[in-house]
Amino acid sequence: MRSIRLRRPLVTLALIAIGAVGASACGTGTPAQVGSDNGERAERARRVSEAWDGSEAAKAWREGYFPLDDPVRLPQGAFHNNADKLAYLNRNFELRGKLPDSSAKKGKIRWRAGGSLTVSIDAARTSYEALAQGKDTRAALVITGARLGGTTLLTSRGPATVPAWHFTLKGYDTPLIRVAVAGPAKPPKSPIKSLTLPSDELWPLGGLVSVSKDGRRVTVRAHHGACDDGPMVDVRETAGSVVLSGWIRGRSDGPCTSNLLAKKVTVKLDRPVGERLLLDAYAGRPVSYKN
Repeated sequence: MRSIRLRRPLVTLALIAIGAVGASACGTGTPAQVGSDNGERAERARRVSEAWDGSEAAKAWREGYFPLDDPVRLPQGAFHNNADKLAYLNRNFELRGKLPDSSAKKGKIRWRAGGSLTVSIDAARTSYEALAQGKDTRAALVITGARLGGTTLLTSRGPATVPAWHFTLKGYDTPLIRVAVAGPAKPPKSPIKSLTLPSDELWPLGGLVSVSKDGRRVTVRAHHGACDDGPMVDVRETAGSVVLSGWIRGRSDGPCTSNLLAKKVTVKLDRPVGERLLLDAYAGRPVSYKN
């Protein structure tokens, strides 16, 4: 398969967007392409998996706390109306009550597969302020209190129960939950370097969106341009990792705008992710969660 370089404006946009996908437009899900015939792409995936499998970086990734999930859980039935939904999206909250004073507490993360980690817990006020970043309190969601509990979160070591603040939300029967752990560990240095120039045949991913409950379906954001048939994602599975290779199919050779778009792509795995690493073939490092 011939590797076609993209127009420089689109490549420049891609380099800017790595780690900043929030500015990209998103479409609906697209089925993944598994096992395409591009040898260069397959070889890069092989090198990435071999660099990580059994490495010190992989060991550190599995022993630390690296969340791969949204730190917020919405109340059941959220939201009652568009005004509430808009208030949440704009992070408009109003506190009408007293929050518990629980600074300097310790808690434990407990993994479903076994093992635990003692961590510092954010104060209720800190977690509330992480939620309430909007400026308009005229049409805000009202929080009346909070209690410390837990929630299930996907991490680099699989599902875990983590400390979380359960905020009482006016008008809702169940709480708005936010993880209370004071930040993830510092990511280890990748044992393989990132590529430096995207092409149609290998493109950086825009981040992890979700993993299904059974661990067999992974959804990521994948980039593409305005004049092509959309993004695809190849999968290479080993005992220790799942390498995802983003690429672009069917680019037109005619005149085209330099828009950089992003689309959700879901891949199906042969077996659950479990504690295996989800790796971006282009970047040579784990795929990070993007809200």
